[in-house]
This record gives sequence, C-alpha cells and structure tokens, in this order.
Amino acid sequence: QVRLVESGGGLVQPGGSLRLSCVFSGLAFSSYTMGWFRHAPGKEREIVAGIPGNGRDAYYPDSVKGRFTISRDHAKNTVYLQMDSLRPEDKTVYYCSAIGTDGSSWYNLLDYWGEGTQVTVSS
Repeated sequence: QVRLVESGGGLVQPGGSLRLSCVFSGLAFSSYTMGWFRHAPGKEREIVAGIPGNGRDAYYPDSVKGRFTISRDHAKNTVYLQMDSLRPEDKTVYYCSAIGTDGSSWYNLLDYWGEGTQVTVSS
C-alpha cells in the first residue's frame, strides 16, 4: 500500500522561504517521477514542480520558475520542495505525488492525495 506524508508548511512573510518534505513508502521510489502540486480554493490543482527518477531536467511552470527547487533523496524515499521568494499568491495547500505526463499536462499516478501541507504567506 502506497503511503505519503507531506510536511514543512507554515506561515512565512513575503520574500521568505520554506522547505517542504514528502516521505513515500510502498512504491519503488526511484522508478517514478515525483511532483508537487498546489490547490487553491476555487482554482484547479496545478503542478509546481516535477523531478524524474534520475533527478535531472526538473520541470517548473513559469509561475514558480527561479523561486522553487525540487529535489529527491532515494535513500530516504523523500522528495523536497525548496520555496524561496515566496509571494502571497503562493498561499495554499501543497501536495506531493508520483506523477505522469501525456506531454501537455501532468497527473497523479496514485489513486489518492495525501493531506497536504498548508503554506501561508502573509506579513
């Protein structure tokens, strides 16, 4: 049974940083592309970062490019999201998952979402 646990969210001032973590169990972690999504109320869930199993050629949408960095530790079955220069519009719940792509969009490969971790950016 696949399980994942997100952590690291919190309250930060604009311009601040947070590091999110997501620990996986029950799947061949190194074989999957991993990603972080966020889902703000009233908006569609959007991907904010993806990283292949080899750790190279990470993907970022323009909204976070240059500010967010995804990484992974295979020894710990953990994927990280370093978020710098945070903006009020980054405030929402962040989720991780094993992900796939059809070439134009990214999707969750698992049949569920974790609880996520809340990020609040406010002065």
